[in-house]
Amino acid sequence: MRTVHVETGKPYDIFIERGIIDKCGEYIGKLSTAEKVTVITDSNVAPHYQWRVLNSLEKSGFEVKTHIFKAGEESKNLNTIAEMYNTLANFRMTRKDVVLALGGGVTGDMAGFAAASYLRGIDFIQLPTSLLAQVDSSVGGKTGVDLPQGKNLVGAFHQPIAVLIDPDTLNTLPDAYVCDGMAEVIKYGCIKDADFFENLATENALDHIEDVIETCVSIKRDVVSRDEREAGERMLLNFGHTLGHAIEKIYDFKGISHGMAVAIGMVLIAKAGEKEGLTEQGTAGKIADLCLKYGLPTTDNATFEEMANAAAGDKKTSGSSINLVLLSKIGESFTKKVKLDELLEFIKA
Repeated sequence: MRTVHVETGKPYDIFIERGIIDKCGEYIGKLSTAEKVTVITDSNVAPHYQWRVLNSLEKSGFEVKTHIFKAGEESKNLNTIAEMYNTLANFRMTRKDVVLALGGGVTGDMAGFAAASYLRGIDFIQLPTSLLAQVDSSVGGKTGVDLPQGKNLVGAFHQPIAVLIDPDTLNTLPDAYVCDGMAEVIKYGCIKDADFFENLATENALDHIEDVIETCVSIKRDVVSRDEREAGERMLLNFGHTLGHAIEKIYDFKGISHGMAVAIGMVLIAKAGEKEGLTEQGTAGKIADLCLKYGLPTTDNATFEEMANAAAGDKKTSGSSINLVLLSKIGESFTKKVKLDELLEFIKA
């Protein structure tokens, strides 16, 4: 087992262990005095793992309830959250009880937000089953839902009490979901670790996935520990996301996954940085080659005008400006404030 400690306002550990899904009850029993656990999962994940998780929890003496919602980004809205509140209230969950988020990034974001806001905050644990969630979204305490106007516009910072990562759950993922997660993996190499980026290019990340997961969560741990509330350095984790979220919004969160959109966003913003003389020439090409290696797109039919308009509603806007994450070169990143009325000209490559 590998353990990564996260030192935030409420410290917690990330446990990486094959088969940990069948021991989740034991872990929660050591971490919490809860009597009840509500497992929140989606319609894709439930058939694979619901009963294994329930069996472990019940063996450890917990009273358990499951809430299953329809899988997909389209469900990431306040109506779905309201249904979760009803389940928690009907189960008579108290502040000493625990929510367990079982699934990918959408599940973790919403279950975390439900836990953050129900009774003004109860404990939750992340048990991520997708690569994207294991390397990125399950760590750091960002929770939330989408609005028609944009992605993750409603949410809260609410740290889990633990993250339980079982790499074996990746075996049941369709290839497209593995590709999706690789966008976030590549992001970490881009912003913080040139050697890691090079390893992703020369080797197959999936052949040593535990090392990859540990590297990504360790990078995120370090950033989050220094900037828990995204006042500065944590913004760097949004590399590729401003334009990525804009592309998702253009397609109404359908037909293009988060990872696909982020991959395109990373390439486009690197090209913009090169055009402006802020990014080392050839950087965008390196990112594009690596994205293609792992089955990710690097271009889209959406226009720059559409992207700029969609990005104007992004949560990273500040007054009449928006904070963009750029690379000086692979492994080195920084933020640049750009006026919204200059964004279109900036991103045109």
